[in-house]
Amino acid sequence: MRRLTFIVGLVTIAAAGPLLLIAADCPNEAAASPRPHLVVNQLGYLPDAPKRATLMTLEQTPVDWQLIAADGSIVARGRTRAVGIDPTSRRNVHIIDFSAVNAQGDRFHLRSSGEKSRPFAIATGIYRPLARDAVDYFYPVRSGIAVDGAIAGEAYARPAGHTATSAEGQINKGDRDVSCLPAKLAAEAYGEPWTCSYRLDVTGGWYDAGDHGKYVVNGGISAAQLMQAYERSLHVEGAAKDLYADGSLALPETGNGVPDILDEVRWELEFLLRMQVPEGNPLAGMAHHKVHDDAWTGLPLLPHEDPRPRYLHHPSTAATLNLAAAAAQGERLFEPYDPTFSRSLLHSAERAWRAAVENPALLAPASDNQGGGAYDDADVEDEFFWAAAELFITTGKQEYRDAVAASRFFESAAFGDAGFDWANVAALGTLSVGLVPNGLTTDEIARQRGAVVEAAEAYLARWKDRAFGQLYAPEDGKYGWGSNHLMAQIGTILARAYDYTGDTRFKNAAIEGADYLLGRNALGQSYITGYGTDYSTNQHSRWFARQLDPALPAPPDGALAGGPNAYLQDEAAKEARSGCAPQECYLDDIQSWSTNEITINWNAALAQYAAFLAEQ
Repeated sequence: MRRLTFIVGLVTIAAAGPLLLIAADCPNEAAASPRPHLVVNQLGYLPDAPKRATLMTLEQTPVDWQLIAADGSIVARGRTRAVGIDPTSRRNVHIIDFSAVNAQGDRFHLRSSGEKSRPFAIATGIYRPLARDAVDYFYPVRSGIAVDGAIAGEAYARPAGHTATSAEGQINKGDRDVSCLPAKLAAEAYGEPWTCSYRLDVTGGWYDAGDHGKYVVNGGISAAQLMQAYERSLHVEGAAKDLYADGSLALPETGNGVPDILDEVRWELEFLLRMQVPEGNPLAGMAHHKVHDDAWTGLPLLPHEDPRPRYLHHPSTAATLNLAAAAAQGERLFEPYDPTFSRSLLHSAERAWRAAVENPALLAPASDNQGGGAYDDADVEDEFFWAAAELFITTGKQEYRDAVAASRFFESAAFGDAGFDWANVAALGTLSVGLVPNGLTTDEIARQRGAVVEAAEAYLARWKDRAFGQLYAPEDGKYGWGSNHLMAQIGTILARAYDYTGDTRFKNAAIEGADYLLGRNALGQSYITGYGTDYSTNQHSRWFARQLDPALPAPPDGALAGGPNAYLQDEAAKEARSGCAPQECYLDDIQSWSTNEITINWNAALAQYAAFLAEQ
């Protein structure tokens, strides 16, 4: 009997047609440990949902499999389905389908072809802790507040970051009194000098990723997706409202009568408002694109120890529309709890909209990348659609309705092959307009819902052919930056299609899509910290940096790693993964910022996706 063992290099096998290659464990990775070749969702499976696993083997015909309980008894048995070469892993694969099993319990495992899977549960409610942990991730990454170890866990306690004010003649190391980028640095970033005469207090918000930067375009989508997770619970029958109720999360504000998820979002929304250009200044009402250090800092580095000066960067149309959209959405959600804050959100949102209309083409350049990410975006039509949609839902004003109806995203699909992300946000408008009661006609709302269902059908058609249950697999085979969060985004679209239609095909695909993130992939790796047996724990971060300093913590449970990235921009990944199959272009190393970073928008995507999974 031939079976796949730990092989270095490439193995050629005979198959129908030409010879095909199966990539074994990456030849360039030093001291690699054996990986499982029978891969499962290491968290577990829901009793009434699909239950499938993937076997990587040289066998060409079906083989036997057994499902074994914790006590060693055989619960079920069957034969695999031979699939052939999977292009994303370059492995010969089989599918094990044990969906008919209705037994429940912990520490099941599968055996087949001499391989044994990692243990897993079959039980209800297994995603509820993840839905909360994915949101609890945000408190330890807050800027401008001391993180309380009694709330976040003692390992995560730290002083407030970037709260210092600049003394006369000294550099500014905090966010309370920040000036614009000096003209010399602006000329290097933008090709022309620019600065401003005012200074802003931009404390608060969330640190974006592994660095100390705070970016409006990433903060906007992150806040919006957390708000959508909550807002869906208000409008979908059977949605789990209790997931984010007051007292449900680990936050300092818990117990104040406000849903905890809104308390967390408020920390970011208040920062977004502070990034708005004050009245009486050039570009009043626009939002600064970002605030961060003047140069990249090294790892590890706690936020309060950051020695670099910090500056506001040029306002951009994209940032301004992110502010408008997120603040408009926040207005309607905070109105029952804090009408004063709600009014301030709407005031800033409408100011931002007017400023963006007057300045529709202030685009952040790719060259502004010293000390922080550029977050450049050459097309802001999607941001205009999203902002108009949120403002129309909230206000009902004809101006915003006209802007929604005039957008190409109102008539054509707002969803790409990869779902959506911070640079492609039209989907957020479509999802909100289809969900939240508004002044569009019944036919218009049906068209927006239809766009979601149409996109879901396309994802479903491609998903059926994927041997690891993954929801995202680009046609060119090149998994991109943050591929894991795109899996979650597509899962959310499928979930919404199920909300609209009740079609269980969408629900089952959304549920099975989580298998990939939790270990049913070519590496046998759970990409969510604390979930599964073999999970990511060395994500790129300056303060969740235990790999570099044992006194510092690993990322908290529920942190989503970026995932396979075929472009391998960092040296650690290039050295370890050169020549990798798409699914294997990942390295759980703190230096691999191109495959293993953590970011607020990736965790927000996970939070919205996990909220749906938690209900099933």
